Amino acid sequence: MIAVLDNIRSVHNVGSIFRTADGAGFEEIYLCGVTPTPVDRFGKLRGDFAKTALGAEKKVKWKYAPSTARVLNTLKKEGWHIIALEQAKGSVSYRKVKIPKKQKEKTALVVGNEVKGIPKSVLKYADTIMEIPMRGKKESLNVSVSFGIAAYALADN
Repeated sequence: MIAVLDNIRSVHNVGSIFRTADGAGFEEIYLCGVTPTPVDRFGKLRGDFAKTALGAEKKVKWKYAPSTARVLNTLKKEGWHIIALEQAKGSVSYRKVKIPKKQKEKTALVVGNEVKGIPKSVLKYADTIMEIPMRGKKESLNVSVSFGIAAYALADN
């Protein structure tokens, strides 16, 4: 499995996602749009990133891409199953999402911006839109927490 991060703003959220992706067995992460990368514009490792990733940024392969839509379009053409984590029309509980074993190696989990989520222009590439049901007064969880719940649910699927 791979992860696709769409315009996540917080370097700490992205570092935490790297650490969780490593723990859940993800092979690669696409960092799209404004999503911070483990290295700065001069090619030096970022200390603020490493603080939360704790070395996972050196273990999990990653690529930067300016456009999430282009990444997902390419993945779809290559036969990847795209799962978006978002509260949207037609979304299903993460507990109900089942991935056929033969498709698991080619599954991409997409998570989006901390405030705006995943835009419709990106959601249109999803084969499945899954959500984490909220039972309290808050409408959502932190993106790195949500990623962790979804990543392990899919990995243990």
